[in-house]
Amino acid sequence: MMRGFERKALFAVMLFMICQTISGQSLYDRSNMSIGKIGSDGYVYNRSNMTIGRFKSDGYIVDRNNMTIGRIKDDGSILDRSNMMIGEVNNNGEVKDRNNMHIGRVKSDGTVVDRNNMTIGYAKGIPIAYAAVLFFFRLIE
Repeated sequence: MMRGFERKALFAVMLFMICQTISGQSLYDRSNMSIGKIGSDGYVYNRSNMTIGRFKSDGYIVDRNNMTIGRIKDDGSILDRSNMMIGEVNNNGEVKDRNNMHIGRVKSDGTVVDRNNMTIGYAKGIPIAYAAVLFFFRLIE
């Protein structure tokens, strides 16, 4: 049987885990204004906290109606809904378009920069490929 302290500690841990799942990792524009967030379950929310899509564990990306709109392959290739390659992101965060042209980078601290190294947003704690999809390829909007 749990004592009062143990029950309170368990409740605090559970509450923390629920809050982490609900709150997710935030996305910001270049002015540091919130533009949405990604939950630990892969769901993407806009700034009004409405679900706009999801990154699934199998690499597929779906819209709010659960329709496939893209895919992230294990090699970093990013495909559109027609399975056509629209770009790629490598492990260093470099983002290239379908013509292999450098279009930006997701830095290790989550800063997202364009081809001219100008900051276009922030995605701290978010997988590099997710940030590339959201900021450069706009599959989820």
